[in-house]
Amino acid sequence: MDSAAVIDLFRKTGALLEGHFRLSSGLHSTGYLQCALVLQYPAYAEALGQALGAAARSLGANAVLSPALGGVVIGQEVGRALGVRALFAERQGGLLTLRRGFTLGPDDRVLVVEDVVTTGGSTRETMDVARATGASIVGAAAIIDRGGAASLDVPFHALATVGLPTYDPDACPLCAQGMPVVKPGSRPT
Repeated sequence: MDSAAVIDLFRKTGALLEGHFRLSSGLHSTGYLQCALVLQYPAYAEALGQALGAAARSLGANAVLSPALGGVVIGQEVGRALGVRALFAERQGGLLTLRRGFTLGPDDRVLVVEDVVTTGGSTRETMDVARATGASIVGAAAIIDRGGAASLDVPFHALATVGLPTYDPDACPLCAQGMPVVKPGSRPT
């Protein structure tokens, strides 16, 4: 699945949104990629997971770890494609942590899987969760890279790179125009 096919899925499902959005990173943007609208279709989720799994197979992961909520579905599909367990970290007291009996340890080679990487903050935080258990991080992957993958210290694979503009809230031209901001993601503000 090439980048054009991925973007076509986003357009076909109405998942490429235009407006004034507050991203999970806190940045503002004129565009938002609502992966849940694509991933609600099991055939699309499976195809994206297969493509990411194929791109990351050579890393030799024996576990996939994703941040909840956005990475859960695609992480499950990548785990299925690789034939490995798929776990997720979720927020407790504002910090990502393993819950629900999920465990990782020194024998685990973890691939961190996200839906969208913007600044790389959630990906790095998820990597820290795995490293705290003694697991090693073999790489990271996402459906969409909005430019934040460059800040990661591991091999990274994305199915598409989308260069939507982002702004610091204090310098956002949409805020200056008085346009209301929408927070469509899963992380509370």
